[in-house]
Amino acid sequence: MVENGVQLTLTSTVKSTSKARINGEGLNGSHTKEKLEQNGTLQASKGQKQHQCATCAKGHACQLVINRTRQMRVLIDKKKPYQAHSIFKHLVDEGHKPSLVTYTTLLTGMTNQRMFESIPSLLAQIELAGLRPDSIFFNALINAFVEAKRMSEAINTFWKMKHFGCHPTTSTFNTLIKGYGIVGKPEESQRIFDMMGVEVSVRPNLTTYNILVKAWCDQRNLEEAWTVMGKMRACGVEPDIITYNTIASAYANNSETWRAEELIVEIQTRVRTSERTWGIIIGGYCREGRLEEAFRCVRQMKGAGVLPNVVIFNTLLKGFLDSNDMAAVDNILGLMEQFGIKPDIVTYSHQLNAFSSLGHMAKCMKVFDKMIEAGIEPDPQVYSILAKGYVRAQQPEKAEELLLQMSQLGIRPNVVTFTTVISGWCSVADMENAMRVYVRMRDSSVHPNLRTFETLIWGYSEQKQPWKAEEVLQMMQEAGIKPKQSTYSLIADAWKAVGLIENTNRANGSSNGRHAIDKSDHLDDDNNLQRSEDDNKLQSFEESNGHTMNGPSHSSFLQVTRALGSSGIVPCKIQKAVEFPSKSLHAVKNTSLLQRSCQFQLRYSGFCRKQLQKQKHGGLYRQSTNSFKMINFSGRLQLNSCSAC
Repeated sequence: MVENGVQLTLTSTVKSTSKARINGEGLNGSHTKEKLEQNGTLQASKGQKQHQCATCAKGHACQLVINRTRQMRVLIDKKKPYQAHSIFKHLVDEGHKPSLVTYTTLLTGMTNQRMFESIPSLLAQIELAGLRPDSIFFNALINAFVEAKRMSEAINTFWKMKHFGCHPTTSTFNTLIKGYGIVGKPEESQRIFDMMGVEVSVRPNLTTYNILVKAWCDQRNLEEAWTVMGKMRACGVEPDIITYNTIASAYANNSETWRAEELIVEIQTRVRTSERTWGIIIGGYCREGRLEEAFRCVRQMKGAGVLPNVVIFNTLLKGFLDSNDMAAVDNILGLMEQFGIKPDIVTYSHQLNAFSSLGHMAKCMKVFDKMIEAGIEPDPQVYSILAKGYVRAQQPEKAEELLLQMSQLGIRPNVVTFTTVISGWCSVADMENAMRVYVRMRDSSVHPNLRTFETLIWGYSEQKQPWKAEEVLQMMQEAGIKPKQSTYSLIADAWKAVGLIENTNRANGSSNGRHAIDKSDHLDDDNNLQRSEDDNKLQSFEESNGHTMNGPSHSSFLQVTRALGSSGIVPCKIQKAVEFPSKSLHAVKNTSLLQRSCQFQLRYSGFCRKQLQKQKHGGLYRQSTNSFKMINFSGRLQLNSCSAC
């Protein structure tokens, strides 16, 4: 299996043992060899000579494996998981047998890269190697599923962990509590917390309570959060600054920053505040537009024994930039200099974004030059901001020139940069160049997103080419991007702009057909599915301990299938009556025979192109009976495209 250029292949020929299986099932719950053969992980490279380490073959600890595993861990800590994968591959290719610690380290790297689709292959390799997972590995696996927001698989892994005789740790429960908080189910987090009460060797710690408080705060349920804090104190665990910061953030996010400040002032005698604490309050006041209050808090920090850092000043700077108070912006920059705080890339990005949004590219470039002089290297986001400015200034050619500059500096443009440049060409009605940049984007191995395609659809709509807008759906299908309701609305607007109301209705109804709307953003992986057997165990536990299932039920992981079909886009013929403006059918209305029995067939793929191209040169779109050739065959009226088409 190849992931990001790294082949996860096990070349050793160690037989699996029965210890790695429970009731005939491994960690994957499937036949390992069959699974590996499907993924190609048992296939050695052609012509590759296999050598096996004698120490590994005897099942002894290989010092080289230990050293390489340490190197992998160091690289992962340094945010270089790709290099860790490379070390793993070389280790296997050299005939060494990775240890369970090696696989656990690799799993951590995969989680950091969000390579969740590779997890089944990794589990199969561990099973084939006859390695028995321990609590540390299970904790890493549960964390991987939590980060992927696949809570059904996370909780199933928890039960398998117990089946394997591995005792869950406090860290195990903390991860599950965090996971349900991430997917917005604090009730489930509370139930996992309650499960800790029956475990012999597991007790909640300060981190456990903080995670649970955050789960409730993320749903803006401050009452339950305060209840958790009460239980916390009752168990002899005192809240720390992280606990109070979490509560303060909830107040600030709820536009009640004054409550957050009251809380912090109250606890200052018991807990030392941090830059993070004051940053929450200052950020809250800035979002509420209370900039003077935010500035007051900056001055107040000194009295609390906390010096403002660059994050505080960046927050304050953005607030005054958003209010277009440039005098205050200059004061803040001067204050940063007085405190000896050097601006970072965020400081410059805020200024660039403010000027580029207004299309003030001269000011933008002055800030950009200052950033370069300060020795700060621009990143793709900075170039995206500059590109946005050129687009606002109606200079898409200069926006595209940034792509060349990035290439020369070794900076890889991201999807935002490319999409911004594409939108620039669309805004000046140059779809040929827009598509050229799109092709360049694909050739650069940068994957387009929904915004990319909706930008192209909007561009064709502005060009009065709705048939081209529909062709973008096929491009989306090829790229594996699922359209949403907003996508179909854009296409419907494109048809509406040229007066073809029937096509507008058809475009809006596309979600019921081949091109189904992707609603995955509004569904998590647990909704609307049958409760799994493992989750029923959790329910049974709660019922036996006096708890009821008040929250959403557990269920197996939702495998979202591709909504787009494989048979092309919207048909080129509409086999039903088409509504036209009243003037177009004035002659037809007086004929009762035509009113009763005629069927209209609109061949829009030919008709629309010619008629709408005329619109670009002849003003508003107009339809008339002279534009069509009507031929009556046996009482059936066929409406063909005009002779000009």
